[in-house]
Amino acid sequence: MKVVITGGCGFLGLGIARKLIQRPDMDSLVLFDAQVPDALPDGLDGRVRMLAGDISDRDAVFGLIDRDDIRVFHLASVVSAEAEQDFDLAMRVNFDGGRNILDALRARQGAPRIVFASSLAVFGGDGVAEAVTDMTRLKPGTTYGMTKAVGELMINDYTRKGFIDGRAARLPTVIIRPGPPNKAASGFASGVFREPLAGRECVLPVAMETRMMVIGARAAVAGLIGLMEAPGGDNGGNLGGDRVVALPNTAYSVREMIEALERVAAEKGMTLGPITPKPDSGPDAGIEAIVKSWPLAMEDSRARALGLPADESLEAIINEYIEDYLPKVEI
Repeated sequence: MKVVITGGCGFLGLGIARKLIQRPDMDSLVLFDAQVPDALPDGLDGRVRMLAGDISDRDAVFGLIDRDDIRVFHLASVVSAEAEQDFDLAMRVNFDGGRNILDALRARQGAPRIVFASSLAVFGGDGVAEAVTDMTRLKPGTTYGMTKAVGELMINDYTRKGFIDGRAARLPTVIIRPGPPNKAASGFASGVFREPLAGRECVLPVAMETRMMVIGARAAVAGLIGLMEAPGGDNGGNLGGDRVVALPNTAYSVREMIEALERVAAEKGMTLGPITPKPDSGPDAGIEAIVKSWPLAMEDSRARALGLPADESLEAIINEYIEDYLPKVEI
């Protein structure tokens, strides 16, 4: 079996790759990304190939999807704040790139399986409910959210037509992302842990009472893999016709995040860097408005019925990050 992970050199892509490479039936694993590191990341072996490329290059994508026994995790995306700043880039990568992947899979035999990483940002804008269900109308408040909503619709329709066996994981904000900050509007929800744990200052672009719906990195990786493995039929707990599944989620305020971090640091005898609230200032102006346009809870009963994992607590997420990344990360 061959597996392709678009956006494969990001932390979710690498997390998936490190889990999949442990399987004996994995003969080929391709990490496709706009940029790839010079050396193979830790935890991977010679079955893994890193390939730099542009997902909006249709010929390159069709060359990538070159086997019928293939599965794809489609994670590649221009993130939220960057998509707001550059509409054309968001459309080229998120929309055109996504369609290239789906059309390349359609050209193969046997309806190949794909998991598409969607987002809570498919909901938003004025009047968004704090809690949304599978029946809540999609109303994105950002360009990023719009491209994710279109991706969900394409996954369902290409599956309905029998072109693919598609699944879309509707993700809350994933924490804690290692490495340097990215341009996601939700990036502060990782930075509020990551920077102090590294002894650096975290400048918060939102108020302390701002709430975020989150999932831990380990649970997100396990959820994406679990959704790939879920049966696709119409009976029992199977996916049936609606292939969009909201992963388990919990909402916390920034203040609760900081308090949990302080508890973990005290238990471990760690000294934290400072956290400085500066809501909506400088280059981060507008971040709070974007974040507040998102819901605080998504119905996740289908994910739980499929056995996809939920986080135990914020403290557990922080401890997982320390165990998985802290000794290895340079910021």
